[in-house]
Amino acid sequence: MRALFALIALTLSASLAHAASCDEQATEKKLAGAAKNSFVKKCEKDAAATKPGADCDAKAAEKKLAGAAKNSFVKKCTADAAAAAK
Repeated sequence: MRALFALIALTLSASLAHAASCDEQATEKKLAGAAKNSFVKKCEKDAAATKPGADCDAKAAEKKLAGAAKNSFVKKCTADAAAAAK
């Protein structure tokens, strides 16, 4: 249970850090208004696609899992990936 909370906290902190990074990149490119918003949105979407759970979600989709089965599979897959990363 602690590992799950740690993984969630790590994911949130990484998301926040990357959001700041996307914002910083937009500032470096001197983007403003709609162009900045569009850039940041795409940057954050790209970052979300590379998060550890995204790979597990893709695998669940390949297996055509849904509902509780999908949630269980993604949870185990993410935990296994976190354990392998250590």
